[in-house]
Amino acid sequence: MNDTTRRAGKPRRNNKRSDTTTPPPAVPPIAAPIAARPAPEQVASSEKKLLASVPISVRWRDLDAFNHVNNSTFLTYLEEARLLWLTQIRGPWHGKNFTPVLAATEVNYRLPINWPGHVLVELYCTRLGRSSLTLSHRIVDAQQRDRLYSDGKVVMVWVEPVSGTAIELPSAVRNACEQAPRG
Repeated sequence: MNDTTRRAGKPRRNNKRSDTTTPPPAVPPIAAPIAARPAPEQVASSEKKLLASVPISVRWRDLDAFNHVNNSTFLTYLEEARLLWLTQIRGPWHGKNFTPVLAATEVNYRLPINWPGHVLVELYCTRLGRSSLTLSHRIVDAQQRDRLYSDGKVVMVWVEPVSGTAIELPSAVRNACEQAPRG
């Protein structure tokens, strides 16, 4: 049987060799980051109150396969900044009968963060409600503050832990937000 004859149920093999090799298909380039354009403000700048500016060093383990900080790590940076701010509040912000939960998160990725690097996470109070507050955030380069890596906002709600019922903001949290300087 030669190579042009087919057996039932088996495909024909082509034993011919080609002197030309076909290059592998081109890998599409990674999309360029969104140009650093002014981010839409959450509220008028006169209403924003700067709560904290937290320095964070970029760690090697923060990088992903594309050699920049993984998008999920941005959320870790934001969480760290929120917790550092909360721990510096004078008075109780959580306890057996009240604790904060994250109700919503919005993150706009503006530019990739590379290693090595140092960033600042800026937190602003943009809204105080009865049981919640909205924090807007910016992640900027520690040396070039106009280099915006990310912005967005989170909504935190204080609840009674057992029932999950929203409760009034602790007075220590409300005072910290109201006494913060305008940004």
